[in-house]
Amino acid sequence: MEGKLGLGLNMSQQLVMTPQLQQAIKLLQLSRLELIDQIREELTENPILDEAPDADVRTKEQETPTIDDIAVLEERREQAVHNHEEKRAASESKQEEYWERFLESYANQTPLPSGGGRLSSEELPSLEATLSSRSSLSDHLMDQLRLSNLTDAEMAFAALIVHNLDDNGYLRLRGDAPEKEREKKKKPQEREESSAWDEEERSADGDDDGEEHGKKKKKKADEPLTNLSAAEIAANEQSRARTITLEDLARAAGLHPEDAEEVLRLVQTLDPVGVAARDLRECLLVQAEQFGYDDETIVWRVIDKHLPHIERRNFQAIAKELKCDLEDVYDASKLIGTLEPRPGRNFTTEDPPYVSPDVYVVKTGDDYAVTTNDDGLPKLKINVEQAQALMKDPKAKEFVQNKLASARWFVRSLDQRQRTIVKVTQCIVDKQREFFEKGVEFLRPMILRDVAETVGMHESTISRVTTNKYVHTPRGIFELKYFFNSSIRRMADEDIASESVKQAIKKIISEEDPKNPLSDEAIAKRLEEQSKIIIARRTIAKYREMMGILSSAKRKHYY
Repeated sequence: MEGKLGLGLNMSQQLVMTPQLQQAIKLLQLSRLELIDQIREELTENPILDEAPDADVRTKEQETPTIDDIAVLEERREQAVHNHEEKRAASESKQEEYWERFLESYANQTPLPSGGGRLSSEELPSLEATLSSRSSLSDHLMDQLRLSNLTDAEMAFAALIVHNLDDNGYLRLRGDAPEKEREKKKKPQEREESSAWDEEERSADGDDDGEEHGKKKKKKADEPLTNLSAAEIAANEQSRARTITLEDLARAAGLHPEDAEEVLRLVQTLDPVGVAARDLRECLLVQAEQFGYDDETIVWRVIDKHLPHIERRNFQAIAKELKCDLEDVYDASKLIGTLEPRPGRNFTTEDPPYVSPDVYVVKTGDDYAVTTNDDGLPKLKINVEQAQALMKDPKAKEFVQNKLASARWFVRSLDQRQRTIVKVTQCIVDKQREFFEKGVEFLRPMILRDVAETVGMHESTISRVTTNKYVHTPRGIFELKYFFNSSIRRMADEDIASESVKQAIKKIISEEDPKNPLSDEAIAKRLEEQSKIIIARRTIAKYREMMGILSSAKRKHYY
């Protein structure tokens, strides 16, 4: 059978992602801050676009043609020119005439609607956040060190410590451990026995070929690194980084290593007490010392040896090992609970994230009005004078026409984005009206498909609209994704949203007896009895962990 080549016509339909459509989708999924950056970038790249001050926003009659009207006229004109001959007859002079008409019409048009009625400044929520300068932990400690009587070397060493603290106020040195503190607290006899044991170990290690071993070790350290691979060199550097100790910092500051612990102890007694500790145990011990507890007290001994038991609330084991009354362990645990495990947490320099809502939901009478938040968004206009001046140059005509088309599509995409957000938010408000009226307990189960079918859009579009978009409501600020919840089955009643179940669990735990907390199984049974909610124990545990609530064993109060 011979193969033949031939030509044939075939008609098919397919969705083409034009640059304009891609731009509209991109703008739709941007958050408010990202949208502002995108508008600023477009203003920089497109000389035809300009930012319109509020004073230049003019109000004309509705009869004035808008950008959309001109776009419709353009589509009708293109449909009329349906054959090849008529398309070729559309000369460059007609295109120039079209853009000139467009610029003249745009100069007299009304501003684009914002997607919802603008509220007055009295109806909008007030801005209560104010800017302030915060003092960092390092600045706070250095101010105190400058008032001390430290030498230059001691001050340089203390500065190295202060500027190597993490966000919690801990000194993290690789290869260093606060073992010397334990040596300080040992009795003289124990220190002598320990040093004697160390001496025996060193002599035992050096009995055989200790000298030869030392030579080999020295030779290995002096070997050149030229024959090593990049990975081996990186591993070698990482190994060196792990061996940084407090004594190394002291040598770098010109301080004798024997004085390093003394200066560190001084830093640890500054405000906040316990800062510059190398682990939780050392941090709590420093604070216990400031309260007057020494190594003979139960508080000290519990912190020194039994912090894991405190975490597991195994007080009986502590009392058994310390050979003391259980009540004494309770008192010690209560005092330890008042200490600060993270001394530097109140000196964070990171600003809390502030959310600027994209839309407002305001109750007007019995209805809820949805309006966009246009504050802070640059108001765009086409610089007609600039465009007309550039079109006088024959070499710049094509460039100006492309920029005019780009500006028109960008402004239309912004307007379409605002309209879509308002439309989706209004649909959410209609479906979750009981939430706005009565609270989170009445939040209904809802998925993306429910909103997509109502507004006539695809689920992916609804997902883009609701991601990183926030709404200001009479009940607070929520992400639009918050209103989408899976359903939990109820007996002889309609399903309930998972967020409502979380709040019901939280309420049950808040009302429980602290000395006899409810288990996850007991919470599940109570939900079934009180609210007819059927839910598994493992789901209770998952929701509890999502809300940051401890298990019943760790919630139990013993004193």
